[in-house]
Amino acid sequence: MWQSYSNGLLVAFGLIMAIGAQNAFVLAQSLRREHHLPAAALCVLCDAVLIAAGVFGLAALLAQSPLLLGIARWGGVAFLLWYAFQALRRACSNDALQGNADAGPRSRRAVLLSTLAVTLLNPHVYLDTVLLIGSLGSQQAVPGAYAAGAASASLLWFLSLALGAAWLAPWLARPSTWRVLDILVALMMLSVAAQLILGQ
Repeated sequence: MWQSYSNGLLVAFGLIMAIGAQNAFVLAQSLRREHHLPAAALCVLCDAVLIAAGVFGLAALLAQSPLLLGIARWGGVAFLLWYAFQALRRACSNDALQGNADAGPRSRRAVLLSTLAVTLLNPHVYLDTVLLIGSLGSQQAVPGAYAAGAASASLLWFLSLALGAAWLAPWLARPSTWRVLDILVALMMLSVAAQLILGQ
């Protein structure tokens, strides 16, 4: 059981720690100190549900459906290109950070809805949690323990990201930091979109 749990923990950590849409969003919310803990908790909940679904059968179902994989692929490309465009637009703005501050804090509902969009419209969430983690989990001696380990990795990562970024907010909350972050996020999104287009 513990071997399966450890396998899930390590595999999920390796995938979740890569900078992605979820991580960038939680980081941004944490730097703003704007409902960052509920946003992180929602990411963990979504990951846990998708991991469980993948481990207990959805991964095999998706792998057998070229239509569903195609929809996920091209829908993902559209999402990534849109997200990259938004990040570049923020980076090119002269008052990127001030604009966010002047707009005032968003409600918890607005932040949670944005969290759901960034999570559920991001194809890599499905590719990582459902297909990759799920297909590996179905081969474990104790699939339930593997799923618990993968979900634990998500919990530890997003909680650390939310608390760590909020703690560093006074040092990181500068316009130049936001521009660099947005440019890096945009480049990462474009890179992932290119990989999806090329079928890699």
